[in-house]
Amino acid sequence: MSSHGTTGEPFATLPIGARPALRRFHQARWDEEIVFELSRPGRRGVGVPAPDAPLVELPEGVARRTPPALPELSQNQVVRHYLRLSQETLGADLNIDVGQGTCTMKYSPKVNDALVRDPRVAGLHPLQPEDTVQGVLEIYWRLEQILKEISGMARVSLQPGAGSAAIYANIAMIRAYHAARGEGEQRDQVITTMFSHPSNAACAKVAGYEVVTLMPDAEGCPDIEALRAAVGPRTAALLITNPEDTGIFNPRIREFVDLVHEAGGLACYDQANANGILGITRARDAGFDLCHFNLHKTFSTPHACGGPAAGACGVAEALVPFLPGPVVDLDGGSYTLTAPERSVGKIRPFLGVTPNVVRAYAWVMALGAEGLREVAETAVLNNNYLMSKVLRIPGASVPWAQRRRVEQVRYSWQELTAETGVHSEEIGVRAADFGVHYWTSHHPYVVPEPFTLEPTESYSREDLDEYAAILAHVAAEAREDPDFVRGAPYRQSVHRIDPGPLDDPAQWSPSWRAYRRKHGGKHGGNHEGMHGEKHGGNHEGMHGG
Repeated sequence: MSSHGTTGEPFATLPIGARPALRRFHQARWDEEIVFELSRPGRRGVGVPAPDAPLVELPEGVARRTPPALPELSQNQVVRHYLRLSQETLGADLNIDVGQGTCTMKYSPKVNDALVRDPRVAGLHPLQPEDTVQGVLEIYWRLEQILKEISGMARVSLQPGAGSAAIYANIAMIRAYHAARGEGEQRDQVITTMFSHPSNAACAKVAGYEVVTLMPDAEGCPDIEALRAAVGPRTAALLITNPEDTGIFNPRIREFVDLVHEAGGLACYDQANANGILGITRARDAGFDLCHFNLHKTFSTPHACGGPAAGACGVAEALVPFLPGPVVDLDGGSYTLTAPERSVGKIRPFLGVTPNVVRAYAWVMALGAEGLREVAETAVLNNNYLMSKVLRIPGASVPWAQRRRVEQVRYSWQELTAETGVHSEEIGVRAADFGVHYWTSHHPYVVPEPFTLEPTESYSREDLDEYAAILAHVAAEAREDPDFVRGAPYRQSVHRIDPGPLDDPAQWSPSWRAYRRKHGGKHGGNHEGMHGEKHGGNHEGMHGG
């Protein structure tokens, strides 16, 4: 066989097809029933029971009188069903996922998933005796030592099941600390900032505290004069994220901590945005008394559609007696579970989210100390490179001082919206037609028409160029034909979701039984009307998938 084409040139030099300026994309779309609707009596898949699985005789009164009403499908139907659903999902393994700012959506190595699927991890039971789980207890203990070094704190608890749970654990320890000093009732205020994570204010409120929120100054940092006015004998703590969700690092953070300490309060560092400061700054070195990390952000355990997550609380020596328990201690060569002296108790059942603790430990050990610092440096480089690209798009801006940002940026389309009437949410929906995700910001929109990007260390220069090119293309579309952008998406599995039923409890169906009771097991309306595409005029040639 000849290795050349008809022109005589090597095949390697011949163009296969003209590559479009932007990647062609179209989400799969299946009119897929829910699994209960696919069920037919008597259908079975092929199951392979464990060869040594014992038969257990259930006590009288425990065994069901009738079998559970589980769906009955063949194995190929099950595989087909879930693969189709996965094809209708735009996930982190499929797209350049820099658009979920504040969530640190990095690539999670698949080898770590293989580790947690190992029977020695997946087969553990939380009620096993300590002497049968020494291996996993060692991982907990070792990860604590690593996080102590990263944060500078005296001890760490890995029990919280999420970042918000870790924040609540810190609030509980703050409350217990002041109560032990006889100031529990007096210190009833928690200070936070507008661009700290909303979970800080929410957890403080749930715990019964009055929340004082500091707004940004002209430079975009929390106003230190507002802090001076806020601190006093009622101050229980300052809860602050740094860098905040704008990507701005507060260079006066030590002054903030000192002001709170002078008033008798505690300083608590929300380090969910730690991806750009690993190995560079430490919470304790800035004087903080407590901190937390999100293992499902900075330490590369999967978000998994919002969970299962994992948090880590670090505390200075004075707060160690109040840590949530149990914690893992090393005693004479054995790992044991102990409860701190004045523990605030469990934040979740059992020890922690073991699969994510194992994943985080594997990720850190694969990188080492130098690798962790390189993660931060690459994340900062990627973020500022992407910012330079986005700011070249007419209509995009960055509020406050045009300084370099750390690991993310909260941008604004205010100029573009004023010119075209197209809003940030509509630009994000249109961006999905190019196979990428995009997020605006927490409410309220203090930054007008916001969009928040966080590249992390996972994405290449080519990835960032492509993402910026998509935003530039959609911004140009908004100027040329605003209605076309407002009509998006055109290449997704669904067009637009009617929010009405989401606000009507009478239509909610959290179970198959409720669905049959409320809706008779029938789909309402026209599938084509719900899923049908809407292309506008001569745009088909340019935009069609």
